[in-house]
Amino acid sequence: MKKEKNHFPDISLLITHYNRPASLERQLRTWAALACSFGEVVVSDDGSKPDNLKAVQELAESFGFILVTTPVNKGLGNNINKGQRAVSKPYTLYVQEDFVPLAPFPEKLVSSLAFMQADPGLDMVRYYAYQRFPYLETFKDGFSVMKFNALNILGSYKKFYMYSDHPHLRRSNFFEKFGTYKEGVNVEKAEYSMMMSFLQKKGKGLFYERFEDLFEQKNSSDEPSTFERDWRRHPTNIPIRIVRHLYRHLRFNYNYFLN
Repeated sequence: MKKEKNHFPDISLLITHYNRPASLERQLRTWAALACSFGEVVVSDDGSKPDNLKAVQELAESFGFILVTTPVNKGLGNNINKGQRAVSKPYTLYVQEDFVPLAPFPEKLVSSLAFMQADPGLDMVRYYAYQRFPYLETFKDGFSVMKFNALNILGSYKKFYMYSDHPHLRRSNFFEKFGTYKEGVNVEKAEYSMMMSFLQKKGKGLFYERFEDLFEQKNSSDEPSTFERDWRRHPTNIPIRIVRHLYRHLRFNYNYFLN
């Protein structure tokens, strides 16, 4: 990929992919339209079907990215782990294939990279979420520091989610501090395990409050989301939800204070 106006030589763009080459191409073309390029682009494929993998291989020839594959689908954890192992730059911008960067993002990436370079203790900068993180302390340029108080058992359990696999910038040695993703488990367990590790290891992160301005998640009827949520883990019964709320807090606090 040629150098563009917004070139980030110290950042590897890591894109995870599974059976959605049109979505991948849309994201790659959007980076080009934003004149945004990186030290390298790594696409980690999770055992896509042969016709989809062929399409990705053709995209690799056109866009010049590094393609990491696996012969069979091994799940989210393996896909992120093997993609991160292929990265060679000091910072990783992690984006799944169905996200599209928006016009304000390159400027905010400049800011967040500067923040991380200035603060060795800053582990990641988050750019997207389904909802605002509940406990924030204003920092600068639209970013806030995510805060966590393990003893606040009456607070929202959503405070746990300081880490997310939605688009974010992290140090490429992130796994050295927090461990790799669990493999051989479903998506939700893999995400939850990494989130717990981030809290237990007292990770520090920034959150961009107007996250809807930086990325859009797009799923078409031709390439729908491949993620299916286990709704048994998200009950609507109020007493059960209260019990689960307390259980989340107690389980985390047990691990938090023993580690």
